[in-house]
Amino acid sequence: MFTCESEIWSLVREFQACTLPRPKWNHAAHLTVALWYLSNQPQATATESIRHGIQRYNDACGVAMTKSGGYHETITLLYIWAVAKYLRESPADIPLLELANGLIGSRYGEKGFPLEYYSRDLLMSWEARSNWVEPDLRPLD
Repeated sequence: MFTCESEIWSLVREFQACTLPRPKWNHAAHLTVALWYLSNQPQATATESIRHGIQRYNDACGVAMTKSGGYHETITLLYIWAVAKYLRESPADIPLLELANGLIGSRYGEKGFPLEYYSRDLLMSWEARSNWVEPDLRPLD
């Protein structure tokens, strides 16, 4: 959880500059970066910024995309959908700090969230890692 908005701005700047220490690039950081982009850009532009930003950051950190690690297209796009939904359902006047902490504390902040929509086998497949794959357990609502 964040204590002030400057922590969020710092996270985003370090992510963009590829200087964020790897241990800080955790699930909460992924969600917060997505929230920041989706709050500041149209969804299509934000999606490209998030996708390419993660790939660029991974490259800078020497994290290769393999069958078991690195960038994951389906998980990235699922969380972009979830964060965009969270923003649509939140009052427009909530400060970024409150939005970020609320998102992290929501069901979207739970690491098992994707398994509400995907079987583990499908989600961990190379196809899902390298391309968008529709959910097999329930449709996105």
